[in-house]
Amino acid sequence: MALTAGIVGLPNVGKSTLFNAITQAGAEAANYPFATIDPNVGTVEVPDERLTKITELIKPKKTVPTTFEFTDIAGIVKGASKGEGLGNKFLANIREVDAIIHVVRAFDDENVMREQGRESDFVDPLADIDTINLELILADLESVNKRYTRVEKIARTQKDKDAVLEFKVLEKIKPVLEEGKSARTINFEDDELKVVKSLFLLTTKPVLYVANVSEDEVGAPDMIDYVKQIRDFAATENADTVVISARVEEEIAELEDDEKAEFLEAIGLCESGVDKLTQTAYHLLGLGTYFTAGEKEVRAWTFKRGIKAPAAAGIIHSDFEKGFIRAVTMSYDDLIQYGSEKAVKEAGRLREEGKEYVVQDGDIMEFRFNV
Repeated sequence: MALTAGIVGLPNVGKSTLFNAITQAGAEAANYPFATIDPNVGTVEVPDERLTKITELIKPKKTVPTTFEFTDIAGIVKGASKGEGLGNKFLANIREVDAIIHVVRAFDDENVMREQGRESDFVDPLADIDTINLELILADLESVNKRYTRVEKIARTQKDKDAVLEFKVLEKIKPVLEEGKSARTINFEDDELKVVKSLFLLTTKPVLYVANVSEDEVGAPDMIDYVKQIRDFAATENADTVVISARVEEEIAELEDDEKAEFLEAIGLCESGVDKLTQTAYHLLGLGTYFTAGEKEVRAWTFKRGIKAPAAAGIIHSDFEKGFIRAVTMSYDDLIQYGSEKAVKEAGRLREEGKEYVVQDGDIMEFRFNV
């Protein structure tokens, strides 16, 4: 499933360092603006303890996790909406992703340059957030204004229902953008959401704020004032915040699995920031995981929550969807409770689901089809 989250932020906030840790791809990370010009794309495994436990019970020859894609987008600067600092390219890259991972600097370091050469004594997470959000808002406002003028004339006649609905939506969005707020803060009716989606606005994309803290403070994020500021702002957009230290994550990425656990324990963490970020971004897009399990292979599959069984089957192969008959299904919890598919069946918990079944996160499925 080709859904991706774009990592954005001002220059030198730790975006590329974080991307390196996520993908171990070695994107250039340098202490000056525009070290990243073309967006780097990396794929990371989605950590899921359920896959490990299914593997322990089934003992397959191979285990395949599901994956998630991150795009590292070059640092945005003030004036991007007007083309400043490769702004048009940045905005185009953001438009292509499904969710925004907004990295915000939450540490002091006199050796790190800020935008326009200012020194880091003036760390201001809210000002940094505002700089990026404002550029996205201005870009959206330009799009909305152009559309507003065009649609208004048609809508005023009341003859075109689609135009009337679109104009109603534009009337909701326009004043919010003019107030310097993102369109994602607006509550839309169900019939309006389709129109909103068709506008392809930057500020309607779901966002996750990442507070990048220093190595020394990552074990106690609740004590950091910068983190509190970021969390409080994120709450105004109904967005989540993940706290990481990009430098620590880069170090963890170079360790073997057994060494990672020891390192995390030593710094007071129970899981890596990258794992938490990946899981949070995955769920931000409304994604879930179902599993297929057999002696040859146990595999995790990504699906969009709300899809029905034939569409889920089609994720594996289009023939599975075309010839779908039924899906033999058990829940992950039942497999863990009873210990085997045979025991699940004997307990009357193995189900045969048809075309109208809505797939649930954690389902273990075997598709029956005929082409």
